[in-house]
Amino acid sequence: MAYVVSPARIVSTPVTTHTDFYRAEFTRHRECLAAQREYFSERAITNADQALARVIGDLEQLCAKDDAEQVIAGLLRKFNAVTGLSGWSDPTQLH
Repeated sequence: MAYVVSPARIVSTPVTTHTDFYRAEFTRHRECLAAQREYFSERAITNADQALARVIGDLEQLCAKDDAEQVIAGLLRKFNAVTGLSGWSDPTQLH
């Protein structure tokens, strides 16, 4: 956790690198879900998209938890089961 020093006090703020990384990952799941819209019912798409929006909205709080990595990794696995994002690879992006 990073600390910001102000004249009046020390304020604890979460490091944004992890938050930004996770936000990008959940956004990729959202984009992948949208690309597969024709294969799912409207209700399934809506429910999954709402869940992704909620996670993205709560990401700062999730990243501040002591067990953030485990919680977020579990959420990413669950969304991956729906979107199959890990199976979608861009051959131009391989190292």
